[in-house]
Formats: sequence, C-alpha cells, structure tokens
Amino acid sequence: MSIIPGALLKERYLIKEPIGKGGMGAIWKAADNRLEGRICAIKAIVRDPHDTKEVQEQSRSQFHREASGLARLDHPNLPKVSDFFTEEGTDILVMDFVDGEDLGEKIRSARKKHRFLNEEHILDWTRQILGALDYLHQQTPPVVHRDIKPSNIKVNDRGLIKLVDFGLVKVMTPDERTITVVQGRGTIHYTPLEQYGGDTGHTDLRSDIYSLGSTLYHLLTNQAPPEAKVRFLHSKSLSPMRMSNPDVSTRTERAVHWSLSLHPEDRPTSIIAFRQALFEGQFPDATGYSQFVPETPREWLSHALAEPVHRDLAIVATLLMVLAVIITFGTNPI
Repeated sequence: MSIIPGALLKERYLIKEPIGKGGMGAIWKAADNRLEGRICAIKAIVRDPHDTKEVQEQSRSQFHREASGLARLDHPNLPKVSDFFTEEGTDILVMDFVDGEDLGEKIRSARKKHRFLNEEHILDWTRQILGALDYLHQQTPPVVHRDIKPSNIKVNDRGLIKLVDFGLVKVMTPDERTITVVQGRGTIHYTPLEQYGGDTGHTDLRSDIYSLGSTLYHLLTNQAPPEAKVRFLHSKSLSPMRMSNPDVSTRTERAVHWSLSLHPEDRPTSIIAFRQALFEGQFPDATGYSQFVPETPREWLSHALAEPVHRDLAIVATLLMVLAVIITFGTNPI
C-alpha cells in the first residue's frame, strides 16, 4: 500500500508526516482519531513482493506473533506498542510518538561547538538505557533490540530517555538462536561482528552490549568507532577513548572498551555485569576482558575456534579475511 500524508489507516490513524525511512519501510507521525489529541508513530514494514506466497504468509504470521509480544512490554524508557495490523499487504506497528532530541543530534551539536558532551550526563542517560535493556533481556523469552545507536535514543527536556525503533528486535528461541520481527542487519558502526550474518548470525544479549558500547564511545569521543570488520582486520584501529577526550574517566574508558570486545565471550556477560563495571568499577580478575586481548586476526581466530560456541563467529571472521585478500589482490595485481 502507499502511505502518504492525509492517508487514513484502519479508519483511525491519520498520517501527518514522515519521521524516518529505512530499507524495510518507513516511520510516520500520525494522529489517533479515536483518542483525541493523541499522536503516535506508525512503522510500515514492506515485504519483498518477489517472495513466494508461502514465505509472505510465514513472515506475516511471525510479525503478528512477535508484535503481540512487543505490545505486552511496559517500561518507562521504551515507547509503548499500542496496535498492530496488516493492511493491503503492509504490516503496521503503532507506537507512542516520542518527542525530544535524539543523541545523534546531541553529538552533532557538540561537534559543531568544538566540545564534548558531559560524561555525567551521558552516564545518567546510560543508567536509563541499561534499565530498558535489562527489562528486555529479562523477558521470557529474552528480547534483543539489535539496533542500538545514538539516533535510536531520544531524550526530552526533563532528561527522560526513550530507546526507540523496534525495527530489528529479535525474540530469542529456547536454543538461544534468534528470530526477527523485521529483518535487518543494524547500523554498521554499532553492529557486532556476529551480526554481520544477518538472520543467520548467532546474536544474543551480548550483541546489545556491543552496540551500547559503540554508542557510548561515539557520545564520549564525538566519533563513531571503526566497523567491527575493520577492527578485525586491523587490530589497532580502535583508538583509546582518552586519546580523543582526555576528560573521560579511566573507569568509563575501561568498561566501554570491554563492551567492545570483538568476540561475545570476551564482553560483559549481562547488562548487570556491564553496569557494575561502568558504575562500580567491578571487572573480572582472570576472565573475559582482562584475560585475553588478541593482537592479530590469527590470534583471534585461534581463540574463537578453541570452543564450539565460538565457531559460528569464526566462520564469519574467516570469510571476512578471505574477502579482504581477494579485494587486495584484485585491486593490486602482481
């Protein structure tokens, strides 16, 4: 279906203006004609018209099942999903409209003024984000956001944070694999290496920790971290945060860099562990971040292949190395 300003969905939602657009659809601002004065956000999810009828039906069934789960979520730092339906082949998700400035805009404003955002303010926002993520991860089954980035976090004039855009949400299955509500691969600078496989990648709760760490790195240094695949191929490409912003506390720097470990097994195991490191300085003595810091791709691969749970990620890493070799020799013939 074609959604344009003035369109009326389900004889209730009057489309006002576009808010954002992505590869799988768009988000619109709309008025709820049933509840006078209420403004909401409409996420329209467009399916591939070339998919078979069976695939489309499976996708739609999955959308309704997972959207129903999202509608049960209730947390002060998450927008409430109030409705979902399919109209003329387009899946529609209706959420609270979140006003305020997103953190990407905060970064751009700080850079324009040649200054850094206040670490105390950033940590206050982070406490709220961690609360929302802990709530999602504690669901049965757990919910993984998969697209945490500055532009998906809004803050209002009172300092209240909202983690928005459920576009890539995954609900974990009992075998700890994940299925998508809306297919996608996240935003490159905030995407962990294991998520490069898209829907075939083995993402879990630690994938959100990596994305949040990338977001904090950007907020504190005014620059996004290098892509995970670049970091894998060039182990020294991630600069220490205090090199860019000397005012960042050493504890914050250490916690953020821990969350940015390329391999999931080397990151904080949970939101609680990350919170303890970030606010209480509690780090593992002989495991994870402090135990193993690979210097080269070969060391990283050896570490990844040592345990069966690492092998999916190692395969993705190996493919990236092969691709890098092909590109190198293809562009520099002997």
